[in-house]
Amino acid sequence: MVFTAPSLTLGVEEEYLLVDPETRNLAVGSSDAMLAECQKRLGDRVSPEFLTSQLEVGTNVCRDIPEARRELGELRRAVAEIAREHDLAMIAASTHPFARWEEQTHTNKDRYNMLAEDLQAVARRLLICGMHVHVGIEDDDLRIELMNQLTYFLPHLMVLSTSSPFWHGEETGLKSYRLCVWDELPRTGLPEQFESFGEYQRHVGALVEAGLIPDGTMLWWDIRPSARFQTLEMRITDICTRLDDAVCVAAVFVCIVRMLVRLRGNNQRWRSYSRMLVDENRWRAQRYGTDEGLVDFGKGKIVAFADLLEEIIDMIRDDAEEMGCLNEVLHARDIVAHGTSAHRQLADYHRAIDAGASPQDALKEVVDGLITDTMTGL
Repeated sequence: MVFTAPSLTLGVEEEYLLVDPETRNLAVGSSDAMLAECQKRLGDRVSPEFLTSQLEVGTNVCRDIPEARRELGELRRAVAEIAREHDLAMIAASTHPFARWEEQTHTNKDRYNMLAEDLQAVARRLLICGMHVHVGIEDDDLRIELMNQLTYFLPHLMVLSTSSPFWHGEETGLKSYRLCVWDELPRTGLPEQFESFGEYQRHVGALVEAGLIPDGTMLWWDIRPSARFQTLEMRITDICTRLDDAVCVAAVFVCIVRMLVRLRGNNQRWRSYSRMLVDENRWRAQRYGTDEGLVDFGKGKIVAFADLLEEIIDMIRDDAEEMGCLNEVLHARDIVAHGTSAHRQLADYHRAIDAGASPQDALKEVVDGLITDTMTGL
């Protein structure tokens, strides 16, 4: 059978937090008028999220990374402008530095009401935001085959995106505390390994038949076959505060997918590693970000992330050039050199503390930095 390469179209989803510029706290119960204005201007590219202090945006199907960048920039600018018109500000961060989940309210929609009832306190703690990247893979079995291989690279993508070092006003010591909250939900974390799409469907069907979930959208793995589209959906990453960083993560992901497709066309494949091993790198990614390196299982030792990144760039350079996004991929070097949002947030906090600010005032300065940083590069 002749191998048919997938389209590798892509789409990006981002979740934003809405804050009061005066108090810097979350805007609990933000106005329906703002959402209505967003939907009037952006159509179905914007929607409510689980909490009323959140919004989600999603690009249309994009042919390439430059098109995805243009759409994300348009979406960020529009939401930020509409937020200002309603005396609010938008931040792209996976946790708010000091907001408390106990004070939040969830959106009154059937799906969210069901989640709130089913998950109880676990759902109420979901004061987190993420970024999801879809890549078009039309062949069902190829989607599963690639998902099995892509699991290895998920911690590397996580490292580039960290934006949640604070929780409830505390410095957590982690670059991504979001994953700690997320992992309290069922059916999260690294995906299972499946031999075929049929095997995947049988497992999902067993959960549906038992009445545990209505469909595959309730599988919240770090990467999953989309239940709505013919895509692989990467979900592990924090939301990147800066647009350039978000586009970089999307570019690296789609180029890794293309590299694996290229191998598949030559009857080759990336080695699959056990969930136990990849989970170690997943933990190191959320704990240290770019700072302490990940395990190279081939070498059997921890390797500096900058060195691992260069290996990935070498592997996907041809794919990035073919897809017209080499500069976006190479931006990952800047992220490693200058830090992620988590590094900038921590630097803002400690700079304010060293200047004599109280912890609460220092956290407010972190929010101010996030408001500005979210608009960088637009």
